[in-house]
Amino acid sequence: MQSQPPAAGEGTQPDTQAAQPPPKTPFAYKVIIRLLTPPTVAIAKHTWLGRDNLPQSGGYIVAANHVSNLDFLPMVLMLSVAARPPKVLAKESLFRAPIVGRAMKAMGHVPVYRGTAKAAGALQNAQVALDRGEVILIYPEGTITKDPDYWPMLGRPGAVRLALDTGAPLVPVAQWGPQRILGRHRKLPHLWPRTQVTMQIGPPLDLTDLSVRPDRGAAAKEGTIRLMAAITELVAGLRGEAAPARPYDQFQEGK
Repeated sequence: MQSQPPAAGEGTQPDTQAAQPPPKTPFAYKVIIRLLTPPTVAIAKHTWLGRDNLPQSGGYIVAANHVSNLDFLPMVLMLSVAARPPKVLAKESLFRAPIVGRAMKAMGHVPVYRGTAKAAGALQNAQVALDRGEVILIYPEGTITKDPDYWPMLGRPGAVRLALDTGAPLVPVAQWGPQRILGRHRKLPHLWPRTQVTMQIGPPLDLTDLSVRPDRGAAAKEGTIRLMAAITELVAGLRGEAAPARPYDQFQEGK
């Protein structure tokens, strides 16, 4: 199924299956989305596939590949229209940027303090949000892919660990196209002609067998391998190419 972003004023059908309505979106979030939607649509043609795979009620986790510093814009737009505005787990340094940081805080996104004593706090805050029925967006690679051809890398276990700890559905999503707008080595975005940005939403990952394993670390590691394989398969479908036999190992770089 293909779908395009609806025209201004259109939205999704109300969720009648939820036991309680989802939390209200902060006013600042709504304002920022309205401000960012026109330029996001102006520079890219958006196609969203597999929207039926997004849960219709309750909290859940979206895990996506990371190809550009700008790819959160079309991702947040897609989720805001197709489902609910997500809370993004993002590196803490973004929250210290003068303009972006203020916007991230106003929208209620969650800073990740990787490699510090505060690192666990991001997952705890995300768990609270999931319990309230919110949508959490995570980039399991933790950074823009370093693969020379923008294939997904090995992932970090946070998304799967969160899914195992909460029982929340974990939905893999692939995106392709934002790297043509602002790639790793570009300083200025490509604005015209409009770039095709396509997203493929996959079915929630089945982690049933891992949820009963006593070794949570090993379960999260195995689940992360499955998650990145699912995302990579979706990316391969969007690109019409075979993925590399082995994903780029960001953890071995420089060793």
